Amino acid sequence: MNDIESPAVTCSTCQACCCRLEVMLMGDDDVPEVLTEQDAWGGWVMARRDDGWCAALDRATMLCRIYERRPFICREFAMGESDCLTERASLEPARG
Repeated sequence: MNDIESPAVTCSTCQACCCRLEVMLMGDDDVPEVLTEQDAWGGWVMARRDDGWCAALDRATMLCRIYERRPFICREFAMGESDCLTERASLEPARG
């Protein structure tokens, strides 16, 4: 078991790790069409930039530009819960 505690995950320490995940759009999502794209299977997803980051992510602030209109999946991805922490850990540099 790891005895080192992780710093608290808050909006001010968020690293926008979830903004690298594929986000499938649901029927009730109200995302600007310019930020969406069709995947290889015909479903609609949030568009991503060439480097894998979500197209809705403001790179200067690392905050979502459409936060109030973000997709259901983004709303369900709870900050600081296990999926969030797992994603953050996968992007941290390996510790030696």
